[in-house]
Amino acid sequence: MLWPSYIKGFKSYLKLERSLSANSIAAYLNDIDKLIQYFQSLNEEPKLTDINITDLKSFISWLNELGMLASTQARVISGLKAFFSYLFLEDVISNDPTALLEAPKLSRKLPDTLNIYEINELINAIDASKPEGMRNKAIMEVLYGCGLRVTELTELRISSLFPQIEFIKVIGKGNKERLVPIGGVALKLLDIYINEVRVHTNIKKGHEDFIFLNRFGAKLSRISIFNLIKSLALTTGLKKTISPHTLRHSFATHLIEGGADLRAVQEMLGHSSITTTEIYTHIDRDYLREVITQFHPRS
Repeated sequence: MLWPSYIKGFKSYLKLERSLSANSIAAYLNDIDKLIQYFQSLNEEPKLTDINITDLKSFISWLNELGMLASTQARVISGLKAFFSYLFLEDVISNDPTALLEAPKLSRKLPDTLNIYEINELINAIDASKPEGMRNKAIMEVLYGCGLRVTELTELRISSLFPQIEFIKVIGKGNKERLVPIGGVALKLLDIYINEVRVHTNIKKGHEDFIFLNRFGAKLSRISIFNLIKSLALTTGLKKTISPHTLRHSFATHLIEGGADLRAVQEMLGHSSITTTEIYTHIDRDYLREVITQFHPRS
């Protein structure tokens, strides 16, 4: 397969021109690798200039036969569209074969959420007497109190805290900055962790500004946050399958339930499209449906 140089150029384009994270770039490259695997299964090595929409539709059918979910197929198509768009911009191909390629229709899955009792149970399950206890309490309060993505949390820096005005600066997808309000409880726990616990950590060089550190003085990894959430779920006997993103979902849902403006929630979550935020309005719609069913004479 004579594609490596173009894939390398695409990787540089995603990193330098689109400023995507390493995880996002890896996902795009993985999408291209799936197309390569498809052609290898046919014992074919087509030139990029020879690939047409018929080839790509056959590829999507192949993914479907493998049992790939519609949402994953849509993700792969998105990656291929980005790749062939790049090739078109670079004049490698004269026509973009993905221009008319449609993603499978997706049913909108409602995100799992926790109620405030469940969230309090998780936070109260943390043993504050342990060395990492206060750090973990601060992590949970910031995740839920600010609606952060897990990477936004691990990348959070001391220099991004503005306690006087109760805001934090967050670096979101595509290195986009946004200011997010932070509540008093989260600020108090951050203050205790930073000034009474973290100060006793032997911090690794280059990690001085990161807020949340592991026992070796280095920035916490994403997997550490996932493990923390799963451990707390086991401790409290929570039956739901949860992740750090569940706290973000809960943050948004609780704001919408409380009557918060959708555009304000969009801004706090860092969504580029309000359509993404609108998924959290399902709670209000369910409530209205219950009211109609219970009280309307014609229901």
